[in-house]
Amino acid sequence: MSYYFNKILSEKIFEEVILQVTDELKKEGFGVLTEIDVKETLKKKIDVDIKKYKILGACNPHFAHKALQVENKLGVLLPCNVIVQELENGNIEVSAVDPIASMGFVNNSALEDIANEVQQKLKNVIDNLD
Repeated sequence: MSYYFNKILSEKIFEEVILQVTDELKKEGFGVLTEIDVKETLKKKIDVDIKKYKILGACNPHFAHKALQVENKLGVLLPCNVIVQELENGNIEVSAVDPIASMGFVNNSALEDIANEVQQKLKNVIDNLD
């Protein structure tokens, strides 16, 4: 079982993909709580150069609330991370965590429906990128 799903976009500008991903997340009820620029952080902390790589911490408050009601320690798996990274060939890859895979570790059947709904919303985000 994979722990993510993704899409590779060609001939796109990195910053424009970030905006498109953010817009698609909003359409599915997610907000971006955190944005981590891994490239910048690694350069600053250990003087390493990598391709552009950002982690967007996405949260759908409705589903987060439902999940926390069922499993109060679930916050260790939140928010749902979406990464945008520049590939060697100049393409841009967008990947989202598969909540079914991550919530599967919790072993609480009450989370299954929530995980399925969140998975579908995140798949919609990825599928709607062009």
